[in-house]
Amino acid sequence: MSAVSAVVLALCFLGIYMPAPSLATSSGNNDFIRCLLPDVPSQLVLTPGSPSFKPVLVSSIRNARFVAPATTRPPLCIVTPTNASHVQAAVRCGRAHGVRLRVRSGGHDTEGISSRSQRPEVFAIVDLANLHDVHVNPQEATAWVDSGATLGELYYAVAKAAPGLGFPAGVCPTVGVGGHLSGGGQGLMMRKYGLAADNIVDATFVDADGNLLPDKKAMGDDLFWAIRGGGGGSFGIVLSFKVRLAPVPPTVTFFSVTRSMDQGAVEAVTKWQTVAPALPDDLTVRVNVQQRQANFQSLYLGNCSAVVATLRDRLPELGVTQADCREMSWLQYAAYIYFGDAINSTPPEVLLLNRTLTLGRFYKNKSDYVNKALTKDEWEKIFTWPSGGAVEGQLVLEPHGGRMGSIADADTPFPHRGGVLYNIQYVESWNGNSSTPSWVNTLYDFMEPLVSKNPRAAYANYRDLGIGVNKQVHVGGVSSYQSGKVWGERYFGGKNFKRLAMIKGRVDAGDYFRNEQSVPPLHL
Repeated sequence: MSAVSAVVLALCFLGIYMPAPSLATSSGNNDFIRCLLPDVPSQLVLTPGSPSFKPVLVSSIRNARFVAPATTRPPLCIVTPTNASHVQAAVRCGRAHGVRLRVRSGGHDTEGISSRSQRPEVFAIVDLANLHDVHVNPQEATAWVDSGATLGELYYAVAKAAPGLGFPAGVCPTVGVGGHLSGGGQGLMMRKYGLAADNIVDATFVDADGNLLPDKKAMGDDLFWAIRGGGGGSFGIVLSFKVRLAPVPPTVTFFSVTRSMDQGAVEAVTKWQTVAPALPDDLTVRVNVQQRQANFQSLYLGNCSAVVATLRDRLPELGVTQADCREMSWLQYAAYIYFGDAINSTPPEVLLLNRTLTLGRFYKNKSDYVNKALTKDEWEKIFTWPSGGAVEGQLVLEPHGGRMGSIADADTPFPHRGGVLYNIQYVESWNGNSSTPSWVNTLYDFMEPLVSKNPRAAYANYRDLGIGVNKQVHVGGVSSYQSGKVWGERYFGGKNFKRLAMIKGRVDAGDYFRNEQSVPPLHL
């Protein structure tokens, strides 16, 4: 089985600071670095004069199309903190000397804005990769996890410390916890337990003034609400999350069934649209559509015989049999869904804990939510888009329903709840010879009348600058709320986005933490 999300990957390197770098910067920018050094060890501040600067900059970029922009207009420096005080110093020095901060925890930023800026501004990167501890409390069924940990590190730590517990989050083990949880965190257990963000019970946070807020009481209800699905990079820096763990059985079941168009793939996907959201919530069946084929993949919190019986009744078009199933532990599943048969020769912990990855192709993501099932004729057009089929285009369809439909839209900033059948992720990859993706953009235009409306919704963790970017009220001023609404209401809905903007207006009125799609401050 091929890895679903192994589209682009990158090498991770350890950074080593070389003393007395030569910087072609203004005295104010040098002042920022001088401000840091009393509080941050010099080896944790990487400047362009260091041989390790470029490898570290590139190490956390997963999309090859952002390597050139990031290295052509690089950050002033990369701060690689190992404790909260280093993060606080970066914020305070940045504010004092006019240096913006971009924060990254794993690099799976589909528009690369955690590693680059499209604006003519001086910025530094705070790379949280060194903050990756996980502390599991089996008796309480909770864990504290640092933002710089990967999902793979979290899954491994939970499974080893608390057999019988897991965590509902995404399928890619190299995704950083900080960004994933901040934007919601869809995964194959969300129908049973909700999003990753729905299971955050506490957090530690550095605010826009550099103050350490050690828990949700110090943050207050509004800010704690905002960081659980309101996207990263808008309010401050989350250092760690306390999450509620979920019970998982000793055996879970995975199956993978592929059908071509000649084998009824279109008919199967057409029916899947209404069946998958209504299945028992301990069974999730998602679909990958690529090269005129549909690959159906499952996670069932139980044994194979129950999966076969359920789908024989509910979705017989797949023809699932015992031979299609693979029973395993939840930890093995967490590795297998991404790495496939590599787990036959490599222990899951080696795969899940590996942060050293190779850079892959260029790619572009977009997303949609579907509330009304598409017709067979519409799916026929999608499968053959464009004429002759799309070799390098892929759709990932993830069903909602279950627990997702019982959580109110306003409980967290993530509003895509009741009435949603499934989410679509569009992915187009290419080798870099063309700078403009065509398959994903033309298909996205075709889909407009078929998906959610008023607004056409999108998933914040599949960030897409094509749906809108912030404009400033004046040069150097705060981001415009009106320009933010264009993209923000699509990610968060109108009411949630307005609430996010009002919270931003209270906790970061001067818009220090801002980027192309950060929540703008709203003052009423």
